[in-house]
Amino acid sequence: MEILWVLLALVLLGFVLLPVLRRRRGMIEQVPPGHPDAADPAHYGFALEEELDIRMPGPDQDLLDVLDLVQRTGDYRAARQLLAGTEAEGERRWQRVQAFAGAAALELQQRPGGVGETPGGQWLRVWRAENPKDVGGAAVHAEFLVQQAWRTSSPGTDEFRIIMEEARAACGEAALLAPGDPIPYIVELSVARGLAYPRSEFEQLWLKILDRAPAHMGAHLAALHYWCEKWHGSRELAYSFAEAAAARAPRGSLLSAMPLFAVFEHLPEVNLVGSFWQSEVVTKAVHGALHAVHGVRPDDPMSAHVRHLLLFFLVRGERWAEAMNQLVHVDGHVGALPWTLSADPAAEFAIYRALAVAGYEANGGSPATLPH
Repeated sequence: MEILWVLLALVLLGFVLLPVLRRRRGMIEQVPPGHPDAADPAHYGFALEEELDIRMPGPDQDLLDVLDLVQRTGDYRAARQLLAGTEAEGERRWQRVQAFAGAAALELQQRPGGVGETPGGQWLRVWRAENPKDVGGAAVHAEFLVQQAWRTSSPGTDEFRIIMEEARAACGEAALLAPGDPIPYIVELSVARGLAYPRSEFEQLWLKILDRAPAHMGAHLAALHYWCEKWHGSRELAYSFAEAAAARAPRGSLLSAMPLFAVFEHLPEVNLVGSFWQSEVVTKAVHGALHAVHGVRPDDPMSAHVRHLLLFFLVRGERWAEAMNQLVHVDGHVGALPWTLSADPAAEFAIYRALAVAGYEANGGSPATLPH
């Protein structure tokens, strides 16, 4: 019996030491800040950890300016104007709808209102009351309800179901205002996941999106969640969905990166196989994502999402130069997977950035050799 306890202790010790030992591979050694041998991301012009923007995956100054104005004045009109001037089928409009809805939801969470107090997010209520037929306002309201359901209640509870049913109705109203707009249907993908739509019903919803925006990366990422093992599908169904999207990706599309997101969604919680990050399934998915970002337009707002996830996999795979190349494109913003899953996204990002810099320098790299 004693030998069993000894073996168990050795196994548990392995769980603790494995991440440390893996970080030391490729000559990476963890040294304290300020040590002469410590790799310093600041030498590459990277932002300080406290300067990292956790709100968005990449820059959108117009959105930030409008959000600041709306929240400072309580006047929704700038938000309405910005959405009206943003291409309906594009990725940026979807991101902006999410941002406005998220801002209103966060305001309400911080200021729920009480006797004599105006609740947060009042500008969205005024927007809907004064312009009930405004397409942008309807989409933001539907997304606001979805985010409220996930923020304030748990799937399976009556409260969650009630809010999601309200969101579903809001999606329908938004779709009637603009029949060709894919956004209301993309919002409904989260409703479908929360309310566990039957597969036939989900597929009908997905066909409506494909009819309107067949290469919409944000829509594909939202749909992928439904097919994942932790929701209403399986690893095989999620991989099949992602690989089918990559196979039909048009030139200049980011859909070739979909398999990497499917792999990420099904990462094992504990991995004892040191070669996992260089395995065929990971390597193939990483190469697809690298191909996608290489051919995409520089201003594609979804490229930052792909680059952030690439950074995670490239660091874990000890592909330091390629990881540094992604850092050049995304440093400064960390509002994307996988960092947003952490309680401190900036700190999590900073750890991987420091590992990338250390690995790069340990293999002969320097600020002078890094292309910008």
